[in-house]
Amino acid sequence: MTITTTRTTTSRYLQDDFAPVHEEHTTTALAVTGVLPDFLDGRYLRIGPNPVHDPGENYHWFLGAGMVHGVRLRDGRADWYRNRWVRSHDVATELGEPVRGTPGASDFAANTNVLEHAGRTLALVEGGSPPYELTAELDTVGPCDFGGTLPQTAGGSGYTAHPHEDPETGELHAVSYRWTRGNRVDYSVLDTSGRIRRSVEIEVHGSPMMHDFALTERHVVIYDLPVTFDVRRATADVPRLAQPVVRAALNRVIGRNPLPEPVIARVARGGSGPATLPYSWNPDYPARIGLLSRDGDGSDVRWFEIDPCYIFHTLNAYDDGDSVVVDVIRHAKMFATVLDGPNEGPATLTRFVLDLTSGRATEQRFDQRAQEFPRHDERLTGRRHRYGYAVGFEDGVTGDAVIRHDLAAGTHQVRNLGSGRQASEFCFVPRPGSAAEDDGVLMGYVHDLATGRSSLTVLDAATLEDVAGVELPGRVPAGFHGNWAPTATG
Repeated sequence: MTITTTRTTTSRYLQDDFAPVHEEHTTTALAVTGVLPDFLDGRYLRIGPNPVHDPGENYHWFLGAGMVHGVRLRDGRADWYRNRWVRSHDVATELGEPVRGTPGASDFAANTNVLEHAGRTLALVEGGSPPYELTAELDTVGPCDFGGTLPQTAGGSGYTAHPHEDPETGELHAVSYRWTRGNRVDYSVLDTSGRIRRSVEIEVHGSPMMHDFALTERHVVIYDLPVTFDVRRATADVPRLAQPVVRAALNRVIGRNPLPEPVIARVARGGSGPATLPYSWNPDYPARIGLLSRDGDGSDVRWFEIDPCYIFHTLNAYDDGDSVVVDVIRHAKMFATVLDGPNEGPATLTRFVLDLTSGRATEQRFDQRAQEFPRHDERLTGRRHRYGYAVGFEDGVTGDAVIRHDLAAGTHQVRNLGSGRQASEFCFVPRPGSAAEDDGVLMGYVHDLATGRSSLTVLDAATLEDVAGVELPGRVPAGFHGNWAPTATG
C-alpha cells in the first residue's frame, strides 16, 4: 500500500533519516553480498515510528504509528523483505481497512519493540497500551491481552516495551507503567505458554516514565527517575476554558480512582489536537534504583539513591556477592529543553554498583563516547557478562559507528561503517553449539544516505568485520528496537 501525504512541518523527527516511508513493500529473493551464515534461519524484525499522515507541528517522535520491517533468512538466502504498519484502530481507519480485533480506549499502533514469544510475534509499546499480535508475515492480528491474563488494574491495563527473557526458564519478565497508575508500577512474569502467571504491584515515588528495567538471577531492578507525568503538557491542547477543570480532575485521579477510559484516551491524545508526550524532566523528583526480590511482594523493594539522570536502556545486570551490578546507558537529563525527542546531550555507558551491605550506590563511566541501544548475548541476561555492543551517536542521531565493549578488560573497539551511512540498533545472534559470548554475529539495518536505501548488515561479533549484507528495496527510517526471531524447531 502507498500513502500520499504533504509534509507541512519542520520537525527534525519528520526529516532526513527520521522521515516516514509511505509505501509497504513485499520483495522476494533479495540480493546478498558476502555469505550469510547457514545458522541464520529466521526473521530479523525491527520497529519504529512511521506516521501514516502528516501529524502536524507538535509531533513527538515517540508517538508515531508503528511500522515493522522484517527480513526472512534461511539456507544462506534472503527470501523476503516486508514492511507493515501496525493496524491499530486509528491506522486501519486511516488506511480504509477493517479494524483488527477489539481495540480498547487506550489503543495505539505499537512502535517501540517487536519480538517473538510463545509462538506469537508481538509489537510492543509502553505507557499503558496493550501489545499487538502480528502474523509471521507481519500482518496485524489485533490487540493481545495474553489470553485474558493481562492484569486489569485500577487505571487500566498495559504492558512494557522492554521485557527481558530469563534464559533459564524462557519466561518474559516486565515492569510496566501507565500514567493513570500514578505512583504504582507492575512487575509481571509471562510464562512460556504466553500467559501472565505472576503480577506484583510496586509503589514508586511519583508518576515516572519507566522505559526499561533490569533483571538478575535474584532481583528485579527498577529505575525510579526524574522524568514524570506532566499534567500541563497532557492538557496543552485541551480548550483553554476547559483546562482548569481537566487539570484538577487529573490531579485528583493520578494514583487514585481512574477516570473513564474514553476520557483518559482523549486527554492522552491532547484533547482533539495533535498528540503530546505527557512527560518531562522534573528536577524536584528524587533519582533512585530499586531492588525487588524476584519472589518478593511490592513492600520488599530496597531503594538506592543516585545522582539525577535518566536511563532508557539497560545493557545487562547481575548479582555479584553482596552487590548488584547494573550496566546502562546514562543520560544526564531527558525532556528538559527538547520536548519532541531524546536530544539532551550525549549519553554514556555507565556502571552502577548497588552495595547490599552499606545501602549505597556507586557510579562508574566506562566510555565517554555518545552512544545508545546497548545489546549483549542474551543467553547471559541476568548473569555476569563480558561483552556489550552499542551504536554511536552524533548530535542526537545515529552515526556510522558500531561499538564493541570488553567490560572485563576495560577496552573498546569501534567499527565505522563508512561516511554517509547511519546505523541502527544491532542485536547479537549466537552461533549454535558455541558457548563463547562473542561467537556469533551482529545484525541491524544501515541507511546509506547516498543511495537513499537501507541494507540488513551482518557483522562478526568478535571482530566487527563484514560478514554479509542484504539489499532492501527502500529505506528503513530511524527507529527503535530489533530482534532476531529464529524459526521454531521440534
